[in-house]
Amino acid sequence: MLDFPQWKRIWLWGLTLVFCLAAVPSLFALSGQKYPEPLAKIYDQSVNLGLDLAGGSHILLEAEPTQVAAQRLETMEESVSAAMRRADPRIRIGDISRREGRLTFMVENPADVDRARDLIEPLTTGAGLTGQRDWTIQVVDGQRFVIAPTQAGIDQAVNNAMETAVEVVRKRIDALGTREPTIIRQGDNRIVVQVPGLQDPGELKDLLGQTAKLEFKLVDVEAQASEIQEGIARPGSQIIPGAPGSDFEGSAIAVKRLGGIKGDTLTDARQSFDAQTNEAVVTITFDSSGGQRFAKLTRENVNRPFAIILDDQVLSAPNINEPILGGTAQISGGFTVESANQLAISLRSGALPVDLSVIEERTVGPDLGADSIEAGMLAMGVGSMLVIVLMIVTYGRFGVYSTVALAFNVLMILGIMAILNTTLTLPGIAGFVLTIGAAVDANVLINERIREERKRGRRVVAAVENGYKEASRAIYDANITNFIAGVLLFLFGSGPVRGFAVVLVIGLFTSVFTAVVLTRMWVAMWLRKKRPSELVI
Repeated sequence: MLDFPQWKRIWLWGLTLVFCLAAVPSLFALSGQKYPEPLAKIYDQSVNLGLDLAGGSHILLEAEPTQVAAQRLETMEESVSAAMRRADPRIRIGDISRREGRLTFMVENPADVDRARDLIEPLTTGAGLTGQRDWTIQVVDGQRFVIAPTQAGIDQAVNNAMETAVEVVRKRIDALGTREPTIIRQGDNRIVVQVPGLQDPGELKDLLGQTAKLEFKLVDVEAQASEIQEGIARPGSQIIPGAPGSDFEGSAIAVKRLGGIKGDTLTDARQSFDAQTNEAVVTITFDSSGGQRFAKLTRENVNRPFAIILDDQVLSAPNINEPILGGTAQISGGFTVESANQLAISLRSGALPVDLSVIEERTVGPDLGADSIEAGMLAMGVGSMLVIVLMIVTYGRFGVYSTVALAFNVLMILGIMAILNTTLTLPGIAGFVLTIGAAVDANVLINERIREERKRGRRVVAAVENGYKEASRAIYDANITNFIAGVLLFLFGSGPVRGFAVVLVIGLFTSVFTAVVLTRMWVAMWLRKKRPSELVI
């Protein structure tokens, strides 16, 4: 057990030095010193500091549940219209009304009522475990349908929308290149977003304040300019205002309400430049289904204008000169390179299912974090010194080995965190101190076992070997349970709790490695070289 061949010693020392050297940039960063430029060209990866240590942006987003209900109503209208249109033979219905939050329409032929109901019922589903349907269907006056959402259905839709919104927000923030953001759903319709290191929340607000709901709709060329100006939409049409910076800024345009294409079939969006005007544009790519629908729309409407609508505002309304095949299209609208890139990020992340408004905005300064780091370093330094003195006084040479292993343990944790690009938070510092305690505890356990073996009369080598063997079992058992706890904290925790879990799990591996493996190698080398007949421990 105390046999350490040359290759094994080289491998252990190499592993230790790699992780320790990886910690050097982090030591400069934590101490506030500038990392030397020549070294930065070789390696400059350091641990990230969390919001509580480095400061950053905190915003609270809120969604409006009534908007979700309105969207469901619009989706149901499109589904009902499509179902009636595709029926064979077609079921003819009158105009659909969406007044008072419900759909009403007349079936022209009373004989088609049962057939229409059979087509509508599959469009409704159960609302979770409530036992209710998400829509109610009634037929009044013999041929008039009334389709109304249930409260259970609305609640489920709001819950689904908020879960999707959290994921979309997370994707957008990740695209900014920020690390370890905290994104937590709060209550039924709020989301807390904290981004460490981002001192200007403006960029974050612009990115998250954009729903990125992209639509392509045919322009209603029969609408009169006077009607559009007065905001009067013809049946089957709707008035859409122009987006700021577009050719339609300050005016509006009439488009066909149904029959367009939504951006939910996008697979990619990139900022690019128009080949003719050199203006910043966004090039989008549809999936196969979206590409076919887009090709069909443009093929059937050549020489007609269609509007590109983003978040219910018209960006542009180009003419379809020829069918657009291949599943790619270009969005223009007076973009700058930055705004086009931001829109591309939003489109790639997917549209928010509901508008999110910023109701609280706060910039967290790094002052508190600097104080916390200083206090943490002071506590760690004082604690480590006391431990070092105690270990050396109590265990002599073996105490020296333990304290050196302790130093390597701290450096290795920092180095691994830097390599893994993880974030150090205030709870993470607590995890740091906790793992140092675990490492010291492991060394105490080993040394005490060796001392007991000597008292039993075993020879020096046998006492050391049995001491490490017996103590290692207890150390592994204890750390396995801590490892399980750390993994569970990481999986089910968020933000600072995850930061604590990351440091804890990394620290468990390094503390076992340094306290058990490294010290055993050093002790074995000393025993092989000196061959002592007695141990002072």
